[in-house]
Amino acid sequence: MSAKQYINRVLQIVEEKHADKPEFIQAVNEFFPSLEPYLTEHPEIEGHNILELIVEPERIIQFRIPWEDDAGQWQVNLGWRVQYNSALGPYKGGIRFDPSVNESILRFLGFEQIFKNALTSLPLGGGKGGSDFDPHGKSQREIMRFTQSFMSELQKHIGPDIDVPAGDIGVGHREIGYMYGQYKRLNQPEPGVLTGKPTNQWGSFGRTEATGYGLIYFAENALWDSDERLSEKNVVVSGTGNVSTYTVEKATQLGAKVIAVSDSQGYVVDENGVDAEILKKLSARGSGALKYYSEYQPDSTYYEDVSVWSAQLEYDVAFPCATQNEIDQDAAENLVKNCGVQAVFEGANMPSTDAAIKVYKEHDILYGLGKAANAGGVAVSALEMAQNAQKEQWSIETVDERLQSIMSEIYELVSTTAEKYVGNKNDLQAGANIASFAKLAEVMINQGLV
Repeated sequence: MSAKQYINRVLQIVEEKHADKPEFIQAVNEFFPSLEPYLTEHPEIEGHNILELIVEPERIIQFRIPWEDDAGQWQVNLGWRVQYNSALGPYKGGIRFDPSVNESILRFLGFEQIFKNALTSLPLGGGKGGSDFDPHGKSQREIMRFTQSFMSELQKHIGPDIDVPAGDIGVGHREIGYMYGQYKRLNQPEPGVLTGKPTNQWGSFGRTEATGYGLIYFAENALWDSDERLSEKNVVVSGTGNVSTYTVEKATQLGAKVIAVSDSQGYVVDENGVDAEILKKLSARGSGALKYYSEYQPDSTYYEDVSVWSAQLEYDVAFPCATQNEIDQDAAENLVKNCGVQAVFEGANMPSTDAAIKVYKEHDILYGLGKAANAGGVAVSALEMAQNAQKEQWSIETVDERLQSIMSEIYELVSTTAEKYVGNKNDLQAGANIASFAKLAEVMINQGLV
């Protein structure tokens, strides 16, 4: 059987077995076809049926989360932990609190995570978890009670050498702090069981900034390798969470101009350059606060109920940092035809649909996919694990220096792999997928059928 036939056979199995999980199927369909040149060179992958093994999680844990609201009413939500693959190390991946969370979302995120973690070359497996709990509109006491109940069940399945969760959408320092407190109450003090902790609870300096900063460091390396300079570019960023805010901050520090930023309800254009400090102030006002940006910067313009990716703005680099599938085929064509975009680097997980990625490739857009470009967050999480194990806390300068080095090494690995297997160093999608898969597959074969 040829490599292509093997890939198609496994894809068919996945689509039949998981027809009710569209996001998961999309992630697998993005990943497997790009492995063909590697599988052709390594027939032992099919011999050990690694594709079918790697696509299924080692386990999925589902549980109920009972909690009491401020009115004294009993509530219940669903929680999950997808422990995907531990070949390279303990499961590592975030916890997401959002009404959209379900098994399909967590399978897709966990599947992406195992390969993202592999690219860091750090001893990390991959996993993901979360709940369909909506933190918006909840009081701090409700969030504390819910989070403690969530951890009361999760703590049975995690540990510093087993599974090390972190934050994600809806889960920040506050929630991680509550989780660690409950874990400590039920077990014993063990800072290495969670990352993304507040710095006064042995969290790492620089973790909040890491994904956004790392995204810019990756983009800077890619642009330099194409004889381009980020400092000469106009850019647009989607989202107003930590990833997007610190993408804006680091891009501005390195000389780029961020002309627009968006949230779920619209976008702001600021020709003077979007101010990250304003975004930080607005984040304290909750969801949808971007519309108040002009209170701080009167020369800006807010456009309501429209995606920034459909806007006809002139800029060079797009940084989608909001959520999955935010750029579809129409939006990608707009970036090419009406905006003059030269590069797309993903801060979110799978923000581009398969059709959008096809548009990028047809028009030679430099495309840095999320599993490589946004790996800075998990990289600093791994550094936090190292600090906890050593009972140390490094300076933010030390952490940032390590982050820059890791992102540079990821880009180098991805681009050289792309050059080797597809003859094009700029095919970062193929490079990232092949490089991460090769690391994982080799170890899985060495460890035997487990």
